[in-house]
Amino acid sequence: MTFWIIQVFNGLSFAMLLFLLSAGLSIIFGVMKVINLAHGSFYLLGGYVALSVVSATGSFLLAAVTAVLAGACAAVVMQIFFLRRFYENELAQVLLTFGFLFIIADLCLVIWGGNPQALPKPALFAGSYRVGEIVIPSYRLFVTGVGLFFALFLWLLFEKTQWGAMTRAAVDDAEMSRGLGINVPGLCTVVFAIGAALASFGGVIGGSFIGVYPGADFEILLYSFVVIIIGGLGSLPGAFVGSLIVGLLDNFGKALFPELSMFTIFAPMAILLAVKPTGLFGK
Repeated sequence: MTFWIIQVFNGLSFAMLLFLLSAGLSIIFGVMKVINLAHGSFYLLGGYVALSVVSATGSFLLAAVTAVLAGACAAVVMQIFFLRRFYENELAQVLLTFGFLFIIADLCLVIWGGNPQALPKPALFAGSYRVGEIVIPSYRLFVTGVGLFFALFLWLLFEKTQWGAMTRAAVDDAEMSRGLGINVPGLCTVVFAIGAALASFGGVIGGSFIGVYPGADFEILLYSFVVIIIGGLGSLPGAFVGSLIVGLLDNFGKALFPELSMFTIFAPMAILLAVKPTGLFGK
């Protein structure tokens, strides 16, 4: 029983990290209809920036804020000066974001080197809790709590605020929204920055138990795509449920069938695509 409880808890903490990453990717697609292949690069950038700030100042909070701002600023530059020129040109968007993935990866390699690195955990969450024979790292609890907090925050932001209503209107009919005075291009820029900021923050908290290293951007991007394909493109509830499914399947797959760990993720995705191509919550 102890084994199963520990694996479930580890899967949930990984799922909440995946939610931070896939939620940003999902809302970017939902609003802008952009498949952002550079999304994993924001995870990598956020992790490396946070690592540098922690090394210089020792402050995890300052590192998180700096990494989020760096990711958001990079996204704004990418969206305004590059992506905005190719609105509704899917092929150009895919090629452009794929190019940025390699550019950011090479820049990170030049600046921070090729050795895997891990962010030090905040002192407040460096310990663990024991419940009988079960030992629960407090940092995993922190990651799970952060994921749940952002799930609630994003739901309230997009479903219960005027800004969220404007965003939903732009998704349903961008031309009519412009006619009503909604600044759709500006809205797209903000959404793109939010998505990148979530991924960068994911790099901060994920860097302490997954690490940051060359290639992490590809791995995270792959997991994020599996999540939103299962949950449904453009759906926040789908991103949440998809993250839970992928996080638990990945953790149990690696624990029980390490040689088939990727099969445990992609097989359910393939079955779901055959039965419901739009995903669980897709339209």
